[in-house]
Amino acid sequence: MTATIHQLPFAQRGSVLLEALIALLIFSMGILAIVGMQAVAIKNSADAKYRADASYLANQILGQMWADRPNLASYANYAGGGVPNGGAACSPTGAASTNANVFTNWQTTVQNTLPNALANKQQIFIGASNLVTVTVCWQAPQDKVWHNFAATAQING
Repeated sequence: MTATIHQLPFAQRGSVLLEALIALLIFSMGILAIVGMQAVAIKNSADAKYRADASYLANQILGQMWADRPNLASYANYAGGGVPNGGAACSPTGAASTNANVFTNWQTTVQNTLPNALANKQQIFIGASNLVTVTVCWQAPQDKVWHNFAATAQING
């Protein structure tokens, strides 16, 4: 008994190899897409953490100001000439606060918590009727733009 070997026509030779290479290409593109999505997800997660930290820090100083209402005016930090944020977020003008809660404690905490959170970028503006606006600014690694979080509260004396 002899075995018969079925030969493919000449035009179909290598088609399995070609199909395997195309499948490998499609699979590789899928893996690259997943890696790209993971990188974006990690960046978005870090950005969300920075925003949550900034929110916490702004509310922390507002709580201290609420507890220390008689000395509220001493909390003003880089007032911006009477305009919140000095006309632009993260670019305040004016003088730094001399209140130890702001000058030493809070600004140090902000600088230790958020990346590139310079002391002269953080602002506490006290407007008419004790309407307080706290703006926390930071610059994430590899970012060229400043990010900010602003919280506003009415502190009754």
